[in-house]
Amino acid sequence: MKLNFDVYKDQVYACWVGKNIGGTMGAPYEGRRDVLDIKGFASKAGEPLPNDDLDLQLIWLHAMETVGPYDLDCKKLGEFWVSYISPHWNEYGMGKMNMKRGLLPPLSGDYENTWKDSNGAWIRTEIFATMAPGCPEIAAKYAIEDAMVDHGAGEGTFAAAFVAAMQAAAFIEKDIRKCIDIALSLLPERSRMCSTIAKILECYDNGVSWLDCRNTVQQMNADIGDGWFEAPSNVGYAVLGLIYGEGDFKKSMITAINCGDDTDCTGATVGATLGILGGTAVIPTDWQAFIGDGIITMSIAEGILRNLPTSCTTLTERVVNMAPTVLWANRAKVTIVHGDEDEIEIPGHTATSRNYTPQSPILRRLEALKPYQFEVNAGLYAVRVTYDRAPDIAPGEELGVTLSFIHSASYHARNTNAFGNLPYTLNLRWWLPEGFTVEGKRTVVLEHNTSHHREPQKDVHVIVKAGERVEAINRVVLEVTADGRPTTCYVPLQLLG
Repeated sequence: MKLNFDVYKDQVYACWVGKNIGGTMGAPYEGRRDVLDIKGFASKAGEPLPNDDLDLQLIWLHAMETVGPYDLDCKKLGEFWVSYISPHWNEYGMGKMNMKRGLLPPLSGDYENTWKDSNGAWIRTEIFATMAPGCPEIAAKYAIEDAMVDHGAGEGTFAAAFVAAMQAAAFIEKDIRKCIDIALSLLPERSRMCSTIAKILECYDNGVSWLDCRNTVQQMNADIGDGWFEAPSNVGYAVLGLIYGEGDFKKSMITAINCGDDTDCTGATVGATLGILGGTAVIPTDWQAFIGDGIITMSIAEGILRNLPTSCTTLTERVVNMAPTVLWANRAKVTIVHGDEDEIEIPGHTATSRNYTPQSPILRRLEALKPYQFEVNAGLYAVRVTYDRAPDIAPGEELGVTLSFIHSASYHARNTNAFGNLPYTLNLRWWLPEGFTVEGKRTVVLEHNTSHHREPQKDVHVIVKAGERVEAINRVVLEVTADGRPTTCYVPLQLLG
């Protein structure tokens, strides 16, 4: 697959302009729970309003440029959160607080976080979509890693995967319904995100008005939190705008914002998605002139990070410079070229089929997400830690933990054999607070990838028991060594007293 560079760059620029238009138009109404009747902007002309939806993506640009795309995961992104992102509202604050207590992502997004089904992640997906044009699963992969920091295994993570995939598909698929279908195919059917998007498509196909559709969506998700500011409905409102707007930029955005609730986020996502879909040709010139080219931030600790883009133009330049590296790192079948644009389609996805495929790494990844879980990658293998419940412990109390040792040949379905497809004998040693004990196996045989074991993994269940004295933070450390190999892996299991 080949993408014409000039067309691609125009789509990226239109994405950021559309993001700024929607965020600026919707911001004055954020949090309004009633149906709105806006006609356009309510802010002063000449510049956009600041919006964390775009701010945070500047940090992810910095992460891609400095750490690189090869192994950018939730733990590394978590460090960027603590270093550079200043707000503490809702899930942002809970995720950062949990990381500061030593809880690794995605556990940081699950523990005592009533906002894990909220909107903080799907609003910041464009950076991954624009760096993985035409590659929905690659964009979704990074969006999941990002979302898990402050949403764990919640609906917020499913929402981020959906929006990133939809936007990445929009670079090569010009029918928004097909883009939605492609993204929907990556969601587990059990997720509320999946049922919400399916309901919106059903309403549209059956001639239900946008207003009745909006009310249906709000009511079907009223049990999440207090029924507002949550991801399934608000992503739903953005999709509603895209579907009922029928390709008209202004109609689509105003319809989404008029649904109310997290209006800056819904408007911004509609604008960014349509910008990708049609490039600058679809951006209304009067609206573009109203907000200009600038980026105004509000959520970044700029005193220690000073080289971020300050305009949509400079952001676009840095994204298009980074994209070939991201595509190469992920072995993408998309190449950005100078010259005539080829006709492109995404094999295996159609507008009429939801096309769930067990082979999809993203679908499998989302299906496997569980609360109170995190992973440490040791190269030869990964160790996935799953607590039986929240990682709280009292004196004399027990807590069960499942340790999943996953061979690098099957880790995240990447079929990575960088170190050779070999079996390993793993030795487990525990470093414990005074009085703590661990009951369970001390040796694990991890078989390699063969016709008998296509996805080699070994699960071990252990019981951690606290002593008579428990501190506020109790660090239990698992040391893992493989016979005949030089690398030692340390896995920190934080238990909170």
